[in-house]
Amino acid sequence: MAFLMEADRLKSVTRATRLTDGSRFENSAEHSWHVALFALTLAPHAPPGVSIDRVIRMLLLHDIVEIDAGDMPVFGDTSGQEADELAAADRLFGLLPDDQAASFRALWDEFEANESPDARFAKSLDRFQPPNLNLANGGGSWVDYDVTEDMFRARIGPKIARGAPALWAWLSPRIAAFFR
Repeated sequence: MAFLMEADRLKSVTRATRLTDGSRFENSAEHSWHVALFALTLAPHAPPGVSIDRVIRMLLLHDIVEIDAGDMPVFGDTSGQEADELAAADRLFGLLPDDQAASFRALWDEFEANESPDARFAKSLDRFQPPNLNLANGGGSWVDYDVTEDMFRARIGPKIARGAPALWAWLSPRIAAFFR
């Protein structure tokens, strides 16, 4: 219960991405739920061998460390973030019984390493969701951070394409149309 009550604090972590209607910024709990729903819904577009159940579990846990470390916008300054997130992972997963702590932490570490097919697809979805919100709300955080198409393609495109090539093929022309 200590872990679950602490996890509630993720609802208070504000992200740089606005909701599709642009009315407010989403919070990290909303993002985690939404990107897990992306995984469930877009499962047919996952590369062969990806376990959607594992991907969903990763996505439910991937931003839990933001309770302590805060959200770091992808186009913001991320210096020091890795150490803060590791310390947060130690503390937060340490609230669980040992076997569950080890299991949750292993999923989180796998997501962060971005090497397994499951982690690559999960990481790609984590990068795929915000641009879709930005496209729906007129640019959102791209406007806030003066993002150009070249910046987006260099920093985000390869991360989506690596684990979800079909989703990148769908998104890429929409990005081009937005920035032109």
